[in-house]
Amino acid sequence: MSSTRIFEIRTYQSAPGKREALKRRFHDHTFGLFAKHGIEVVSFYESLDDEDSIVYVLAYPSPEAAESYWKSFATDEDWIAARAASEVDGKLTSKIESHHYRATEFSPQQ
Repeated sequence: MSSTRIFEIRTYQSAPGKREALKRRFHDHTFGLFAKHGIEVVSFYESLDDEDSIVYVLAYPSPEAAESYWKSFATDEDWIAARAASEVDGKLTSKIESHHYRATEFSPQQ
C-alpha cells in the first residue's frame, strides 16, 4: 500500500547560549501552533555532541499539505508575536536546515 505521507527532519543551530530559550519557545508556543495548523510533531531531540543543535521530525499527509501548513503557520499572528517576543534580545537560531523524506517499502508502519 503506497502512501503520500511524508516526514520532515529539521535541524536548528541555536545562536550561542540560546538553546534553552529556543526550547522554551517550542514548548510554550510553537508546538501548540503547529497543532493548530495541522503540523504533526513526531519527535524532538537535543544533541549530546553539539550543545547548540536541536533536531525534530514532523509528519504531513502529503507534500502539498506540508507546503500549505507551513504557509499558514508562517503568517499566524500568534506565531509572529511569539517569535518577536522571544527574540527581543536577539535571534534564537543561527541556522535552520530542512529535508523531506518518504518511508521506504520496508519501513515499520508509520
